[in-house]
Amino acid sequence: MTDLLYSEEEEALRAAVRDLLADHCDAPGVIARTESDAPHDLAAWKALADGMGLAGLLVPEAQGGQGAGHREVAVVMEELGRAVAPVPYLSSAVVATEALLECGDEELLGQLASGRAVGVLAVGLHRAPGTAFPAVRLENGVLHGELTAIADAVAADVLLVPAEDGGLYAVDASDATVTPQSSLDLTRPLATVTLNGARARRLGDAEPAVRRALRSGAGLLASEQFGLAEWALTETVRYLKERKQFNRPVGGFQALKHRLAQLWLETVNLRAAARNAADALATGEDVDVAVAVAQSYAAPVAVHAAEEALQLHAGIGMTWEHPIHLYLKRAKADSIAYGTAGAHRSAVAELVGLQAP
Repeated sequence: MTDLLYSEEEEALRAAVRDLLADHCDAPGVIARTESDAPHDLAAWKALADGMGLAGLLVPEAQGGQGAGHREVAVVMEELGRAVAPVPYLSSAVVATEALLECGDEELLGQLASGRAVGVLAVGLHRAPGTAFPAVRLENGVLHGELTAIADAVAADVLLVPAEDGGLYAVDASDATVTPQSSLDLTRPLATVTLNGARARRLGDAEPAVRRALRSGAGLLASEQFGLAEWALTETVRYLKERKQFNRPVGGFQALKHRLAQLWLETVNLRAAARNAADALATGEDVDVAVAVAQSYAAPVAVHAAEEALQLHAGIGMTWEHPIHLYLKRAKADSIAYGTAGAHRSAVAELVGLQAP
């Protein structure tokens, strides 16, 4: 039987990551970054990737990584979700790394695993695993074209670009024009990548690499969504215990107790779904079903948790100074990342043979 409980090592990893993020990604600092021209916290990224070696968790030791697995990465993702950390961890340490593992490119894997470089897969954040994705033209050994909605491209050192010949190519980010797009989630900015005769090196076949990368991205995104939902629930309960009306804590009102109880049930169920997806990715068993189930459930719960947090914090929740708006925007943006909940429900139905009414 699969054991979805956290191991002692995973809990120790959680404590270390939480302490680091408490020092680097406090709410006022994250809010200030969203108002600046530098949304990514590169100091936090360096501490995670270089200081703790977390960028290489999925990379085997023989290739310069930590040789851990998806369950450990899921714990990191939970903590990043709790802090809405503005770091390119999902894009580089998960999605781009999985694409490179499929292609077997040890040189770039070593660079990403060590944190010396940030890699970004140039596929729109909204693309679901297994669906078609745009590709650029390959002419005379250089790439031409435009790709939109690329997450964390502004922080990338290397872009992994699918081309129309079926290959996946590595492009130095300095050879591309990266134009920021208006993004709801300012902690994970999107950009348009334009290639006009960019030099490129073929890594391998694009289709299997992109499919593997997006599947892992979707599965581990559920852990981020769980961390976000858990933070929203915990902070809301704490606030309602302190906030008083009619000389009694607001949290003692029965109507609010019912709402919090419902949110708690949704959140613990999300934890089970996210842990199951991470375990499936680690073991390779029933991966497609586990990922689709997790994403079918994760997005609505994360959005609901953030909405409840905003409403139950009342007036203070509507202020720019309070971090709740960061969590709501991240939850809404995550709800369409790597496929919507509806797209994943359709995938579950197809995978298990359920016919639509």
